[in-house]
Amino acid sequence: MHLPASLRQPARYASSAAGALPVLTFPAAGLGWLAWVALVPGLELMRRAAGGREAAVRGWWFGAGFILTAMYWLVPSIGPGLLALAVVFGALQGLVGLATHRLLHPPLTTRRTVLALLVIPSVWVSTEFVRSWHALGGPWALLGASQWQHPAVLGLASVGGAWLVSAAVVTANVGVLILLTERRLQLRVLAAFAVTATLLAGPLLFAAQRAPAPGDIATVALVQPGQTPGPEERLAAGERITTALTGRPLDLVVWGESSTTADLDRDRETLARLRRLSASTRSPLLVGEDARKADGKISKDAVLVTPDGVTERYRKIRLVPFGEYVPFRPVLGWLTGVSKAAGENRAPGAAFHLLHTADRAGRPLPFGALICFESTFPDMSRVAAADGARMIVYQSATSTFQSSWAPQQHASLGALRAAETGRPVVQAALTGESVAYDRQGRRLASLGTGDSGALTVALPLADPGARTWYVRLGDWVPYTAAAVTLAAAVAELRRRRAPQGQPTGRQPEVPAR
Repeated sequence: MHLPASLRQPARYASSAAGALPVLTFPAAGLGWLAWVALVPGLELMRRAAGGREAAVRGWWFGAGFILTAMYWLVPSIGPGLLALAVVFGALQGLVGLATHRLLHPPLTTRRTVLALLVIPSVWVSTEFVRSWHALGGPWALLGASQWQHPAVLGLASVGGAWLVSAAVVTANVGVLILLTERRLQLRVLAAFAVTATLLAGPLLFAAQRAPAPGDIATVALVQPGQTPGPEERLAAGERITTALTGRPLDLVVWGESSTTADLDRDRETLARLRRLSASTRSPLLVGEDARKADGKISKDAVLVTPDGVTERYRKIRLVPFGEYVPFRPVLGWLTGVSKAAGENRAPGAAFHLLHTADRAGRPLPFGALICFESTFPDMSRVAAADGARMIVYQSATSTFQSSWAPQQHASLGALRAAETGRPVVQAALTGESVAYDRQGRRLASLGTGDSGALTVALPLADPGARTWYVRLGDWVPYTAAAVTLAAAVAELRRRRAPQGQPTGRQPEVPAR
């Protein structure tokens, strides 16, 4: 059997392996520092391609390797569908390969060096933005998320979200590549300036931020039952852990996603149990409800319970593809037979809204309650902050992925959301990780996947009117990146279509010496 020539080229296999390298920057490996150079091997393979088409193919293989490695833990949910996902999303990185080859192939010029430092990060961020559309699976494994352990670097996120952190990391990688491959002093100086600027930008923005005022404090308890055989045992574990909190000064008790399978609007017995818990702790109880409702549909809701009963609820609006619904079920429904893909679609909510309670002193405590997968979306927490949330609460359940890197990757996203919004963030999980972050993304406390119990944390609350630049300006970074990418594509098409010998509207480039 003769393999096609495309499969015999070692450079393509090497590109796929290079795509796996950046995944080491995410938890659990947690080599965040590596992100600033992790793209260099892949970019070098794209740069050295024989032509633009081959560079695009190498970029495709790089992207497929990245997605396949970063999302390996999805195998129980979508089985062989992960390979198709990697191939489709990996194709987006073909644009990175094309841009890298076009702008960095030798002999390099000053003009192309400057363009490379601008265009390649823009193309990368544009591809991240496209695959972050919730219908395509959401913004998982953004390169900017690799810096979650570094609040100073996340100063960038307060201005441009995770997108600006991604852009800075890619710019630094392009600069390092030029430093390693170019001998001319002028170009090395340009590259060194770019690397230095991107490394310093986050800390400088962080230092320029006004230190958050002490303000009000909310004491929040996160309840993590741990591994349980079934829903009734899970509910009982949550009750037992919450009962042990009686007598502590608490403003809110948070349970994880799917902490009860009872419809609390109809199951009076379960509601009575939760009302008694709320009364005993003298605190509202935020419960995760995963139940079939009166209309016959299953939905996932965050339900606020007080001694008086259910006061407010929020229904999850962005569902997990394959985990909570199967896109194009008539075509892809077969995946339910070979994986743990959702056998029945959950019903999404109509819109996001804040939940409202009060602290022990009677002061209003509006907060954003989002459910699991929704923590990956920067725009949802940004809307919560713009609406006046004083903190952001996530309810999570990653039981399917306990032995993988997924729970730690998921928990790390709270640092990004805190830095972006200037709000403290907590996440209560059924089996880990439960975490808490302050308003600038510093981790305050956590419970790992092997733990169970309650995590109690004092959160300095944000002023309802406080706004980071990201909350004010929104997704200006990906839209700017898309504009730069489009302009570069138009310029390239004009260059290709111009007849040979006919001027293209600019002077010939003179290589830097």
